[in-house]
Amino acid sequence: MPELSPRRRMLVLAICCMSLLIVSLDTTALNVGLPSMQRELHASTAGLQWTIDAYTLVLASLLMLAGSTGDRVGRKKVFMTGLVVFSLGSLLCSLAPNLESLIAFRMVQAVGGSMLNPVAMSIITNTFTDPRERARAIGVWGAVVGISMAAGPLVGGLLVESVGWRAIFWVNLPIGLAALLLTLRFVPESRAPKARRPDPVGQVLVIALFGALTYSIIEAPTAGAGTVLPFAAVALVALVGLLWYEPRRDEPLIDLRFFRSAPFSGATVIAISAFASLGGFLFLSTLYLQNVRGLDALHAGLWMLPMAVPMFLCAPLAGRLVGSRGPRLPLVIAGVAMTASAVLFAAFEAETSDTTLFLGYVLFGIGFGFVNAPITNTAVSGMPRTQAGVAAAVASTSRQLGQTLGVAVIGAVLASGIGSSSYAGTFVGAARPGWWILAGCGLAVLLLGALTNGRWARATAERAAERLASPEIRAAVGSTQQVQA
Repeated sequence: MPELSPRRRMLVLAICCMSLLIVSLDTTALNVGLPSMQRELHASTAGLQWTIDAYTLVLASLLMLAGSTGDRVGRKKVFMTGLVVFSLGSLLCSLAPNLESLIAFRMVQAVGGSMLNPVAMSIITNTFTDPRERARAIGVWGAVVGISMAAGPLVGGLLVESVGWRAIFWVNLPIGLAALLLTLRFVPESRAPKARRPDPVGQVLVIALFGALTYSIIEAPTAGAGTVLPFAAVALVALVGLLWYEPRRDEPLIDLRFFRSAPFSGATVIAISAFASLGGFLFLSTLYLQNVRGLDALHAGLWMLPMAVPMFLCAPLAGRLVGSRGPRLPLVIAGVAMTASAVLFAAFEAETSDTTLFLGYVLFGIGFGFVNAPITNTAVSGMPRTQAGVAAAVASTSRQLGQTLGVAVIGAVLASGIGSSSYAGTFVGAARPGWWILAGCGLAVLLLGALTNGRWARATAERAAERLASPEIRAAVGSTQQVQA
């Protein structure tokens, strides 16, 4: 990629952030519309889970393939293709006649979405070559998540109340078109000098692992063991197959050697834990506010502002902290706040009081606002620039896998607790185990953030670079250490 002027670099960043906006806005706005969809499409709790997880599952399965494809055939080409497919999928979702069609069209959306975020992050990584400047750019990237959190519930609530839940998907169309035209005009093409070759066996194993695991979790409360156990077995076989097959390839889909670096491994597990918390938190909050408190979609969206506004404000601050002091401090802050929020719901039934509900939302917003930038910076900076698409895809896959598992596990726990009873009478008690699970996720962010970003962790990153025996990778790890110092 040619060296760009500062103004052009900021324009490229803005265009890439537009893709993140439509993907994130779609998810947060759709959560507010779940109860309305449940009524119109006669969906069960499991049906609502699949509406969210069909998207995140396909996204998680294809992100690494999309990242490596962008490195190989051209990031701009793949990015533009993703915008077209995502916009088409959004249009189809708005026309879905039933739940099954909606789930299928959400999967089409996800195919396009898989070409957006990792490739956009790869473009950003190759545009902002200075580590500190890159950290600030990633902070802006993280702030867009906050913007979508702030705007998503309000936009979704407004659209659901005034037009209907289908209008949520219409928002993607003008933004997607604008991003497509701007990309065509202003984003230069780039690709890796030597990109990874396709790994079809690894890709099939990843899809089998994620799909079978998610199905097993979501259907466990209602399906019998005879239905669930075969899928659980498929997930286990796929995991063992990945661990056996991938190290034997010269250019694997998932290079397991990078996980010898404690910062990189820590960032991956932290991403899964944090986004599992986000998925579960939004799922429980949306159903509680509308199905238990009886709020309409707009007022439910307004109630989520105490979570969204701190998320928006804290994300750029986290980016600056990563650039100046490294990722440990923002991750510790994130872990403390997210754990405290979940404990407030689990131990003190925060839903039953407006004051504690408000406080729980604020704490979660602060925690999640601080977590995104250090995850991205650590994961991307610890990998070579020429494989930036793969690096970004690993981080993005961890996020989507976490959100998929969060909705699947928390939804399954909620469904088991409620059974055939009404939401209003049993929700708070049925949701309590789920809140404890989210507290455990927050604690994982706290402990791993503290343990995998210190002197010992940096030493493991150095040893991993030596084993990889690549000067390019050594230079990338060295850049990470400069940012952390």
